[in-house]
Amino acid sequence: MPEPEEAAKAPPEHVTRALDPRSLRGLAHPLRLRLLRTLRQYGPATASRLAERLGESSGAASYHLRQLAAHGFVEDDPSLGKGRERWWRAAQEGISWDDSLVGNADPEVRGAADLLLHEVATNHTQELSTWIATRHEWPAWAGASDMSDFTLRLPPAAARELGERLHALIDEYRHVPEATAPDAERVRLHLHAFPQREE
Repeated sequence: MPEPEEAAKAPPEHVTRALDPRSLRGLAHPLRLRLLRTLRQYGPATASRLAERLGESSGAASYHLRQLAAHGFVEDDPSLGKGRERWWRAAQEGISWDDSLVGNADPEVRGAADLLLHEVATNHTQELSTWIATRHEWPAWAGASDMSDFTLRLPPAAARELGERLHALIDEYRHVPEATAPDAERVRLHLHAFPQREE
């Protein structure tokens, strides 16, 4: 068992939320996904600040934040609330799910899974497009960014193992000392792995 001093120095754990059919249906809405993603990327905010950032009405933002809270994806941040102003923060840093949701017998669950996957893919495309359009503003990152693709021949078990190993490697970089370097920036990584017909 680590000493209390060692435990205090240990990096915080990356907390993810495992989706089940109910929580998936509660999350699978375009604005809810955007609200949650914004809180995860930029930290706590009020409904009105989120609405302004996302170009939505504060009423819609408030409603969907309450729905996210009902499903445990966001929570109040009492350290920032003043008076009637309600601050929200993400309750976890990410989500995870298994294949049973995509193949669920309930068509509503399958539809929610499809919507979630399409929203994630759309967000990845937007982020990549923004990087390409603004890369001239990041001269120091010219050789550090990456936009590669690979084609391998693998059975499902090997593809799953590859994904697990990539995730483990990425986790090693979550709390490196270099994260506090003067030239450190938020770095987004997208991993896509899927089979493709050869004909």
